[in-house]
Amino acid sequence: MRMRIEWPTLGLLTATYVVWALAIFWLATISVLLAITVTALALTLHSSLQHEVIHGHPFQSRWLNACLVLPPLGIFVPFHRFRDTHLAHHRDSRLTDPYDDPESNYLDGGDWERASAPVKWLLTFNNTLAGRLIVGPLVGFGFFLRSDWRSRSEASVRMGWLVHVPLVAIVLAVVVWSAMPIWAYVLSCYAALSILKIRTFLEHRARVLARERTVIVEDRGPLALLFLNNNLHKVHHMHPTASWYSLPALYRRNRARYLEANGGYRYRSYGEVFAKYLLRCKDPVAHPLWRRN
Repeated sequence: MRMRIEWPTLGLLTATYVVWALAIFWLATISVLLAITVTALALTLHSSLQHEVIHGHPFQSRWLNACLVLPPLGIFVPFHRFRDTHLAHHRDSRLTDPYDDPESNYLDGGDWERASAPVKWLLTFNNTLAGRLIVGPLVGFGFFLRSDWRSRSEASVRMGWLVHVPLVAIVLAVVVWSAMPIWAYVLSCYAALSILKIRTFLEHRARVLARERTVIVEDRGPLALLFLNNNLHKVHHMHPTASWYSLPALYRRNRARYLEANGGYRYRSYGEVFAKYLLRCKDPVAHPLWRRN
């Protein structure tokens, strides 16, 4: 049984807000570059904590959990849209599907063939880790906006943006009041999305068996903390309500089981991922197993 109040998560969230405030109000008076770096790290952790909230932490109250992370410090993605699309992504039978998985990085083969040469170049570059870091946030946010625009008649989509826009205005007003320039804060938000792209770069692969589509990255360094152990992604998908701090122990106790379940889709660390894929595509843009008739 989970703790009624998950104090590690609540404490980490409090620390994240404190670090964010110190970065924009104090560190920015010392060094804008240092403030950008620390702010980006705080925003990355805040996004990871939003992910925890989506899966029912740290309280048992969904409403109270949402209130904890509702401030859109990262400014780009509405929390309610993140919640809805991520929960849709957790239908494992649809993982990597270009149409039914909102977080898929694959295109339908026909869509790929119809794309222009510049778009093909951009998306191919985006499928290297360097590309994912440099243009990945722009590409991902562009696809996200296009999808929401096409779904603008849905009440949940409209409400997500109606809540998000005034909250972003409040966050930016606080930044204007702080010592951090707006351009530096926006750069921090982009950098945070770039860091998160390291995690999502190879979380899922195209495979016939749904259980073999989700990765394990056995990293225990700073990125694992920023991602709240979501690098053990197969463990998270098999136990989506498990807290971030319980995932490593779950994996240690059942390592062989998880690796058998995901077909051995494993990397030792993010260092290995960078060495293999910084300048090389891991996957094709077109889904190798899916094509709409």
